[in-house]
Amino acid sequence: QMAVLIETMRREGYELMVSKPQVITKKQDGTTLEPVERLFLDIPEEFVGRITEKLSIRKGRLESLVNKGSGRVSMEFLIPSRGLIGFRSQFLTDTKGGGVMNSLLEDYAPWFGLIPQRSTGVLVADRAGRVTGYASFAMEDRGEMVVAVGTDVYAGMIVGERNRTQDINVNIVKEKKLTNMRASTSDATVILRPPRILSLDQAIEFIAEDELVEVTPLNVRLRKMELDATRRQMKARREES
Repeated sequence: QMAVLIETMRREGYELMVSKPQVITKKQDGTTLEPVERLFLDIPEEFVGRITEKLSIRKGRLESLVNKGSGRVSMEFLIPSRGLIGFRSQFLTDTKGGGVMNSLLEDYAPWFGLIPQRSTGVLVADRAGRVTGYASFAMEDRGEMVVAVGTDVYAGMIVGERNRTQDINVNIVKEKKLTNMRASTSDATVILRPPRILSLDQAIEFIAEDELVEVTPLNVRLRKMELDATRRQMKARREES
């Protein structure tokens, strides 16, 4: 729902930044309550196991399952609203576009527990410029790129997902030094892994608490709330102490 609203505003020319979505909880008799939704799914039966597994990770509880006998299955889940953040795009991918999904607010219920979030760090551009193939190739053993070669970036912009838990600042605009020596064909041809370009829905789910999704009519970018690397490091040290 939120992604649909943001996409509509984007197409109308708005520019905005979105932080990690948070649900509105309330206290009752000392117990934390959170919004819970009833989720209705109609999917091909071959995807039942995959979808059930994904929703169980998001704290979804299966309430009913009806096999229609036509190769399709109707499923009903009770799931916290925060468990549905970013799920729609994942659902369409997992069902190969053959699934139908609807939900409505059921009630407030006791906190369902921790939902696993991203456990990896990110690759953050340390300067402005244009992404080069040479620099992207050097990043392949550090993680997965989320921007393509030729993309204009700025300091503090997220350019990839790291394969370790900590963030790292990288020079993604570095160019190969030219010499008067002729390069061999094998050296001149670099095969890059294609970047994982995130949709708006995926970007909103991907970001951590200290990150933002920057939405403009032409681009969807990921960035740190604090663009200055030195200030980010100082803040991290203060939080650790």
